[in-house]
Amino acid sequence: MKKLVLALVGVTLAVPAASAASIVNRDEETHTITVTENGDQARLSVSKDETVQFCNDGCFVTMPNGDREVLTGSETIEIEQGRGRIR
Repeated sequence: MKKLVLALVGVTLAVPAASAASIVNRDEETHTITVTENGDQARLSVSKDETVQFCNDGCFVTMPNGDREVLTGSETIEIEQGRGRIR
């Protein structure tokens, strides 16, 4: 039993923490998305060729064209031609 507990602790420590979602803007102009995380809403502006990390523990996102998505916090969103696409 003691070996099992030690093995589980070792595996738990070896698993990396979940990373944040990221967004990259491939367009020439700055785009803004709306992020709702833990009940708090914020607007996030992303300039040309900029990559921004956000959404550590899951969130709702409204893309530049109005599409809405639910994120777990591990996705990458690419903005191209004014639309956000999850990769």
